[in-house]
Amino acid sequence: MDEPAEIGRRVQRLRGERGLTQRQLAEPAYTPAYVSTLESGKVRPSETALRFLAERLGTSYEELATGRPPRLGTELRLALTDAQRELATGAADGAAVLFRRALTDAEHLELVPERAEALLGLGECALECGQLPDARRHFEEAEKLLAGEPLPRRARAVRGRAIAHLLAGELRYACYLLESAIDALGAGGLADPDALLLLYAAVISPYMDMGAHARAAHAAELALALAPSATDPALVAGMHRQVARTFLAEGRIADADASLAKAQAIYGQLRLRTDLAHCHWMRGYVQAQNGELAAAERELRTARDMLTAKRAALFAAQVEVELADVLRRLGRYEEAAGLLSALLDLDARHGAVHAGGAHRLLGLIAEERGDTEAAEEHYVRALALLERSGASGDLADLCRLLGDLLRRTGRVEAALDAYRTGLSHRAAPGTTTLGPAPTTPPLPGP
Repeated sequence: MDEPAEIGRRVQRLRGERGLTQRQLAEPAYTPAYVSTLESGKVRPSETALRFLAERLGTSYEELATGRPPRLGTELRLALTDAQRELATGAADGAAVLFRRALTDAEHLELVPERAEALLGLGECALECGQLPDARRHFEEAEKLLAGEPLPRRARAVRGRAIAHLLAGELRYACYLLESAIDALGAGGLADPDALLLLYAAVISPYMDMGAHARAAHAAELALALAPSATDPALVAGMHRQVARTFLAEGRIADADASLAKAQAIYGQLRLRTDLAHCHWMRGYVQAQNGELAAAERELRTARDMLTAKRAALFAAQVEVELADVLRRLGRYEEAAGLLSALLDLDARHGAVHAGGAHRLLGLIAEERGDTEAAEEHYVRALALLERSGASGDLADLCRLLGDLLRRTGRVEAALDAYRTGLSHRAAPGTTTLGPAPTTPPLPGP
């Protein structure tokens, strides 16, 4: 809100333009003397008073309090919706350009919610492009802006920070962020379904990488139970966007804002496709563990296709490791090796767990084909990658494979060293690698 003198001059100007006396503007809620005092800048009007006067003057509370036409805020929200559509259905780099423009406008107009929304969008774009430091920075700034808001409003920022840490190999911290938020939602009675879906779907991946498979399966079932159902939400969101443009052209600002809110909610659901892909991946993993390899292949391909369509390369790599393992178990070695070879270029900062998993599987394929030298080389490379990531379950299993190989080739001392390394990393999933599982919040009924 501007200073009282600015607001007073604005009220006086608008009253004059409309040909109203101070009495006509004031009654029946206020006195002419109050309007006179306000116009002279000697009193700071309350929000209630400004809303009354704005209605009498045929303008908005926002314009009276700040001098900013309400159309500017609505046009900014429309620009943010366009950026969200691009992120949900197109390329992240194109969406980032739109979000940066919106951020500049939001800063100029001093609109905090819109600024936070632009930062969240930039964080999502950076995640999909693999720009992890930028992603963390954007999400941290958004969370600071939303510090006074309820936790469900901050869930996207928390989830984004956690995913950025996960992709950087910081598995335990990613779990901590997500589990803490889930517990806080339950403890505060804020079991918002959208926020829970975001957090439960996001925590699946770090659970899996740390060997906490039971927790991952539980999170996946909860996420799928919460998932919204829509036949073609992109079409519905597009309709609301176009309706908002029509309302805006007609000067129906409130109606335009209402349509934009509906469009933004749907585009938010579309962005959940990245998280829901993890649920299909989890189902495929469980089916593979049960020996249902054909069903597992279908689920994993579904997850991979969803992620590829979103250009989420780092996430897709995670699924392709699991898919390659299923193909290996089906005896389709060439197809599995083809998938894995593309993952070896992932570096220690951007996908060390997945590159390590690819080397491990290539080692298994080489060993099953009788090429022990190539198998050992892949196991050693996998070990170097996984030791930096904290993926304890994968490390222990890899050391067992390497130890068995060394023992079969007569290198007993080297095999013992490998086993000892594995024992030092061994931990029961969900106990020493993680704290107590988060309490399941009350879920909405059917």
